[in-house]
Amino acid sequence: MPRPSDAEVEQRRQAILRHVVEHGQARIDELTERFRVSLMTMHRDLDDLAERQLLRKLRGRVEAYPALTMETAKRFRQSLNVEWKEALAEVAIREVEAGQTIFLDDSTTLLPLARRLTGPLVVITNSLQAARILGEKPDIEVLLLGGRYTEFDSCVGPDTVASLGRMRADIAFSSAAAVLGGRLYHPDREYAELKTTALRVADRNVLVVDHSKFGRTATYAYGEVDDYDLVITDEDAPADELAAMDTKVRLGKRPAPASPVEPQREPHGGPWA
Repeated sequence: MPRPSDAEVEQRRQAILRHVVEHGQARIDELTERFRVSLMTMHRDLDDLAERQLLRKLRGRVEAYPALTMETAKRFRQSLNVEWKEALAEVAIREVEAGQTIFLDDSTTLLPLARRLTGPLVVITNSLQAARILGEKPDIEVLLLGGRYTEFDSCVGPDTVASLGRMRADIAFSSAAAVLGGRLYHPDREYAELKTTALRVADRNVLVVDHSKFGRTATYAYGEVDDYDLVITDEDAPADELAAMDTKVRLGKRPAPASPVEPQREPHGGPWA
């Protein structure tokens, strides 16, 4: 059986982390059986996650951090599908022109795009992390939307929406927590409202979403894919979802597989959901 790529190994580790977070803790031997890997492979996976301070590795078991604390939550989101987020940013940056006013929402999907931006630009965002990245760049003016600060290092709420509603952007980049049948979903109503407002204040709207977000729903439906002028996704996005889109779609290229770092003969865990 071919060795898994680094991307596949990371995908399994994300699935392990999700399982531990959902259950609070887990025995290492149970994880080994659940994900159908050797004990040695599981220890390597858990050591990696513990090094990133995403979980605690104890004697014979692992634990999630209490309530998935703020710092853990941010690292958790940022560790997902990193290669694809970088690939999508390479496509998205081509939509930016010097002198524009740009909106970036707080999605970690857009942080690689923030790192690629160069001035002169004005960037509106509710993400404190994006603001910190952009604040170090010459010729970029950052307009940070205030409001209620959340564990995701961003601001949201009526004040945030009102502030954005008084602005105008040439182009807005947003992501989505879930997409199903051309409908967009988010687990938090206030974040959904902010994304809806962004659609109204921008002359051009771009949805940046990797394949893992398709085929899922969340509590609040807030718009349609076809509300956007352009969708940037990747080659692994479901064909039926892409076929249902009337809006223009651009695909990020599949990340080149890295050299394998470990032999493995047994099947590995399923994809991140």
